[in-house]
Amino acid sequence: MIQGIGVDIIEIQRIQSSIEKFGDTFLRKIFTDAEIAYCRSRKNPTQHFAARFAAKEAVSKALATGWSGEFEWKNVEVMNELSGKPSVILHGITAQALEKSTVYLSLSHSDASVVAFAVIEVAESK
Repeated sequence: MIQGIGVDIIEIQRIQSSIEKFGDTFLRKIFTDAEIAYCRSRKNPTQHFAARFAAKEAVSKALATGWSGEFEWKNVEVMNELSGKPSVILHGITAQALEKSTVYLSLSHSDASVVAFAVIEVAESK
């Protein structure tokens, strides 16, 4: 059963501006060490940071808790499988809240924007 869906679109320049203005303080507040390392290893790091930011936003919308809820940026970690498919690794209270759920994620981008779509599916009890 679908528990929630969320979508987010962000301009890559917005993330670039935040990185330029706040540097590592911004990056370490939003992203895990593994996400930072991955993005920095890519040809266009800002695009990858923007994709992960949008993915975290999409998951938060799918959770429907809002920012006043139990959502924390680093509790949603976006990684790529060897095939390139994005996946979500949950940590902390977010992992506990979704322990019987699966999070599906799709990312896409243009030169200027990134869009993320998340679906949370909860296993049905039998």
